[in-house]
Amino acid sequence: MNSKKSFFIEGFIVDVFKKTIFPGRITIENGRIAEIKPKRKVPNHFLLPGLVDGHVHVESSMLTPGSFAQVAVKNGTVAVVSDPHEIANVLGIAGVNFMIEEGRKVPLKFYFGAPSCVPATPFETTGNKIGIKEVGRLMKRKEIHYLSEMMNFPGVVHRDKEIMEKIALAKAANKKIDGHAPGLTGDDLNAYISAGITTDHECTSEKEATEKLEKGMRILIREGSAAKDMDSLLALVDQFPEDIMLCTDDIHPDDLAKGHINRLLKKGVRGGADLFNLLRAATLNPVNHYNMQVGLLQINDPADLVVVEDLTSFNVMKTIIDGQIVYDNGTVLFANKTRSKPNNFIQNFITAKDLAVRPGKGKMKVIVAQDGKLLTGKETIEPTVENGFVVADPVNDLLKIGVQNRYKKTKPAIGFIRGMGLSAGAIASSIAHDSHNVIGVGATDAELARALNLINELKGGIAVIRGEQAEWLELPVGGIMSNENGHLIAEKYVHLNRLVKGMGSNLKAPFMTLSFMALLVIPELKIGDQGLFDVRKFSPVTLFENESGSE
Repeated sequence: MNSKKSFFIEGFIVDVFKKTIFPGRITIENGRIAEIKPKRKVPNHFLLPGLVDGHVHVESSMLTPGSFAQVAVKNGTVAVVSDPHEIANVLGIAGVNFMIEEGRKVPLKFYFGAPSCVPATPFETTGNKIGIKEVGRLMKRKEIHYLSEMMNFPGVVHRDKEIMEKIALAKAANKKIDGHAPGLTGDDLNAYISAGITTDHECTSEKEATEKLEKGMRILIREGSAAKDMDSLLALVDQFPEDIMLCTDDIHPDDLAKGHINRLLKKGVRGGADLFNLLRAATLNPVNHYNMQVGLLQINDPADLVVVEDLTSFNVMKTIIDGQIVYDNGTVLFANKTRSKPNNFIQNFITAKDLAVRPGKGKMKVIVAQDGKLLTGKETIEPTVENGFVVADPVNDLLKIGVQNRYKKTKPAIGFIRGMGLSAGAIASSIAHDSHNVIGVGATDAELARALNLINELKGGIAVIRGEQAEWLELPVGGIMSNENGHLIAEKYVHLNRLVKGMGSNLKAPFMTLSFMALLVIPELKIGDQGLFDVRKFSPVTLFENESGSE
């Protein structure tokens, strides 16, 4: 890491306050900007404020904070607003503490929140719980900067006692409250906002986002690995320039290796958005909203800046955090010191017989996955039956999906899904938002059982099975992260994705899409370890239409 106490850097300086670009020199002393001086001749590159991801789950990158930081700084990121609820679902407060401690070991600025919904619903099994007392303790900590996304929007709308107490704790600590309200409109949205919730990153249409903006919320435009909303929402950058931020939410390692917030800037400029409004969405707006100690290229600011080749590609040449050069022309200048590998994976091996489904009464409900979206559809069909059992029908894009509890020894919950596209084989993962049980889809029961068992054997990871072939990526930290080099993990992940696409899937991010099939707070039909779940009804449902059950 660069250890100079005083140095200068020259280039075309981009001022996001005055919306100007001018040639100049920035002098850095003791980690802060001491002077900004115009010059006639400077190198032909641009100096920007360091970029900020306004909402991300670091764990979704499959990397620990140290590994994540090493890749993020190569893309000009100096700070992230990070919700650690993935590891909190696995390890509770211990998981949050792990993220904070590991974040301290690297120069990237992690702004962690207190997970608000662990578990997200009472209809799934999680590894731990963060209740009112835990939220209260977290809110008192200086390392916790906000209450993380309030996913239980029905609980807010109907003023659930526990939910409202958590919100009250955040207000008492004078900390922001993040939202998560997919599709919420009208009176329900009014009730949600009036509780004190300030942001939303789940908008998928300009109409939905505009209503929320006009009612006082700030909107984060998300461009992650599975959910890509920038095309739908880009016009808002210029319509509401003070109220838009950029985020990735859930980004897998292969995409992170290609680019982070700089990639969103590139796409936004290409889409016609105003350069300065985009840059403000990636710097000024999140810094102001979360009161971040992140520099904005002003005198006396922390020296957090990035040098880019131009203002169209945003290719990063150098990243500086608190006056330290942390990335310089292809070289990361700090080490990843993560050594700890906390986990709590109870192995639960099964056989193909555990996946068998007998026909029920009426038609069968089927989850419909959608490429590039967290939302799913729902169909009802006549099941395919062989030898007295309902089976997958890959010719008609119908696969079996199973979710296996990783915290208790029980049989897996079984459903059926369209949209994954496998013509053969099976895939499985212990990344299954938000509880991170083991989830898999397969063309045959035998292959699906092998895939689920391989994840159990690894105590966390992702796996591909085709006949006798098996390949995998191990995730030993909580069953959802690795402390290996981020680019190495990205290469392994890309290889597994290629295998899945070779098995017939046309999804851009098949493992990411799979991981959200267990997310019981995003409509419409999902599956958890306790069975199918209708998010609009916010209730468990049976596999077959005319069966008695929770409906």
